[in-house]
Amino acid sequence: MHCPNCGDPNTRVTDSRDTGQDIRRRRECVRCGVRFTTYERIQHATLQVIKRDGRRDEFDKQKLLRSIRLACTKRPLPSGTLEKLVGEIENDLQDLGKAEVPASVIGDLTLERLRQLDPVAYVRYASVYRDYDTLDGFIEEIREFQATGAASSDEGVSQLTLIPNEFAVPVKRTGRRGRRPSMTRPLDGSAARG
Repeated sequence: MHCPNCGDPNTRVTDSRDTGQDIRRRRECVRCGVRFTTYERIQHATLQVIKRDGRRDEFDKQKLLRSIRLACTKRPLPSGTLEKLVGEIENDLQDLGKAEVPASVIGDLTLERLRQLDPVAYVRYASVYRDYDTLDGFIEEIREFQATGAASSDEGVSQLTLIPNEFAVPVKRTGRRGRRPSMTRPLDGSAARG
């Protein structure tokens, strides 16, 4: 490994840790003494996505992250949650051991993960993924979510199942509902004083 500071190829490993997905190594340059970190990862074969129209595209982690970010806009999620979610989805797809995966598998897996993470983001993502053209589609999706959400929260399962097991994912219920707007405040934005 070449030193990023002086380019010298003589570096030594001072610390090595397995993070689960990769191996993190702290290195020190023998020549200039600069310390830096490298990561060793398995290079998976390129995953191809089979689109609905039969086209095949390379799996794009950033494209999936953008679509999930849109669904999670203005949702109270901790920093790094979405990147971790996309990483888990990618790992699950790689674990299937297939070179080509239908787009529907990626969409269904994403929906199940969002169902557990945030109900509003789930419905937003489902509206685009399932391409609802009427309000009835939204209503039916919410009813189905509420029916399956109540059943799965009673089971008490706290861990995701593996992909081949039908993506059975429990729903996290926060008990929070949307805020109702005040009907006493004028619509022009001025505050009523009393």
